[in-house]
Amino acid sequence: MSPEPEALRAAELRRQLHHHAHRYYVLDAPEIPDADYDRLFQELQALEAAHPGLLTPDSPTQRVGGRVLDGFTPVRHAVPMLSIRTETDTTAAGAEAFDARVRRELALPDDAPAVAYAAELKFDGLAINLRYEHGVLVLAATRGDGETGEDVTQNIRTIGQIPLRLHGTAPPVLEVRGEVYMRRDDFEHLNDAQRAKGEKTYINPRNTAAGAVRQLDPAITAQRPLSFFAYGLGELQGWPQPATHSATLDALAALGLPVCADRTVALGAAGLVAFHQAMGARRDVLPFDIDGVVYKVDSVALQQQLGFVTREPRWAVAHKYPAQEQTTTLRGIDIQVGRTGKLTPVAKLEPVFVGGTTVSNATLHNVFELRRKGVRVGDQVIVRRAGDVIPEVVGRVPGTRPAYVPNFRMPRACPVCGSTVLREKGGIDHRCSGGLFCGAQRKQALLHFAGRRAMDVEGLGDKIVDQLVDGGLIRTLPELYTLGVAKLAALERMGEKSAVNLVAALQQSKQTTLARFLYALGIRHVGETTAKDLAKHFGALDRIMDASVEQLLQVNDVGPVVAHSLRTFFDQAHNREVVEQLRAAGITWPEHDGSVAALGPQPLVGKTLVLTGTLPTLAREDAKALVEAAGGKVAGSVSKKTSYVIAGAEAGSKLDKARELGVPVLDEDGLRALLRGDGAGQDTGAGAAQAG
Repeated sequence: MSPEPEALRAAELRRQLHHHAHRYYVLDAPEIPDADYDRLFQELQALEAAHPGLLTPDSPTQRVGGRVLDGFTPVRHAVPMLSIRTETDTTAAGAEAFDARVRRELALPDDAPAVAYAAELKFDGLAINLRYEHGVLVLAATRGDGETGEDVTQNIRTIGQIPLRLHGTAPPVLEVRGEVYMRRDDFEHLNDAQRAKGEKTYINPRNTAAGAVRQLDPAITAQRPLSFFAYGLGELQGWPQPATHSATLDALAALGLPVCADRTVALGAAGLVAFHQAMGARRDVLPFDIDGVVYKVDSVALQQQLGFVTREPRWAVAHKYPAQEQTTTLRGIDIQVGRTGKLTPVAKLEPVFVGGTTVSNATLHNVFELRRKGVRVGDQVIVRRAGDVIPEVVGRVPGTRPAYVPNFRMPRACPVCGSTVLREKGGIDHRCSGGLFCGAQRKQALLHFAGRRAMDVEGLGDKIVDQLVDGGLIRTLPELYTLGVAKLAALERMGEKSAVNLVAALQQSKQTTLARFLYALGIRHVGETTAKDLAKHFGALDRIMDASVEQLLQVNDVGPVVAHSLRTFFDQAHNREVVEQLRAAGITWPEHDGSVAALGPQPLVGKTLVLTGTLPTLAREDAKALVEAAGGKVAGSVSKKTSYVIAGAEAGSKLDKARELGVPVLDEDGLRALLRGDGAGQDTGAGAAQAG
């Protein structure tokens, strides 16, 4: 290729990547899979590596890769980044007072039309100024003292929502002001990852976002999930600003910048009050933190007429909401047992109004995080509640404790059922080993037991389980099989026909396989595949229950964690009792002596099958179980190593691949013939006809 075609290709790749990044990060409407984006990105990387002269400042490859800085360079703002006045009266009076001041400053008579305001959210993040020259991002700076900020361009480039090149025709200079923030879900995922690694967690999204922007190593910033909203302007050269602030935001969105959709043009005090109340009601369901709303006179001409006072614009105000962090006293620490058996220390607090509600309980997550925060009973602590996030204690207020208070210790026995509490080696969570027996885990145990891949009790869903447990109709798993039509029909939204069907499904579930039953018990770390391996290796449940750790370790893919989990489960007398009661209720499965000879005919040993489409009578999971019981393997894709493809109605690309490779295609009857050992090994054509 000549340099010219390479340059054209690089330009086209940059255009495509900018387009797809905007669709993904700003519009949340991706057009291509991540893998396709990665291929375009890698092609551009390769071109730039081979021809360094093709590298441009707006290349998507430049989002991460800057050098580690010794410090930040000061940046003097061409137009000062001034703050706006804050209205701390969180009632309607705050909005009414602002409107009255504006009307007074404009000398409007009482009968003059209502003033139009641009009303938007006050994001809880870090203010940033983005400088675009001829459409390319050349500088990003923090607010600093309003006159001078810090150059954080390398770090801001890592934020996918911020375009490196603006859409359309761009002016010589356009400075865009906005907020870098962190979404609540991203913040929670970040803290979950920190907890999993046993590292310190972050206090709140705002501080975390601000700290990420001021990292000296942009690679660290790139690991933090940051977002951005544009809300204003700095220096302009050659850009005709629209006549209103609301139209300005529309214009910024058209240039490819993310602008929050939660905004409106409000008329007069009544409009401002309505917006403040509406956003206050929605505050808990927003995906990010806000600490108020902002009102700006919409007309740019009126803004200029109103001007500034003590470096604050007369035409704008921030109207606050109640704080989402407060200080209170830690009265005590209780233990909560979750649906999966996890034990969580819960702070019992002196009730405090935070985030719009009174909080008296807050999570402490786990004992290791509790100790890292240095929190003990009697301390003054900081409590945070933001949106639908569970209130949590984020730290203690520094100060001298009145007396020595020992560190909190996790209990050795479950406070609900008395079972042994365990913590896996290297893990951070303590768990109840009660499983089937523990009242706190009862609903989860029932739902798992009845699941499609376990005992497959059709019709036993969340709402029915809630009623059965909350109404005291079921306390243990075996009691499922004592339910009659009359009891079930009395449940809410459960007529007699549904009750009859559920009882029938329970009866049908009694005929199962050892692997399904073992999986249904919900033993920690024992999934479907492990349950099948255990069933094949031991052949009988009693052998599994009595196996030593050393014997369990001989099973394919069973390591020390799984082996100890199995041994712990069956060492609990109440778990064994539940198993025996289930067998007494009539649950049975074929057992064998553990030898290959006793497994019965296995005509599919060494064969690999692929299932595609919908079979007339067999569900996908049932067909898979039959194949595996006959010694075969079920694969997810067709290759030259595939022995047969079993095709049902609406088979897709797998059927086409089988024909292309010459792999025999069978229908359900052909599969059953294979399972009987009839040796049907040729394409009958039935599967192909049915699939078409």
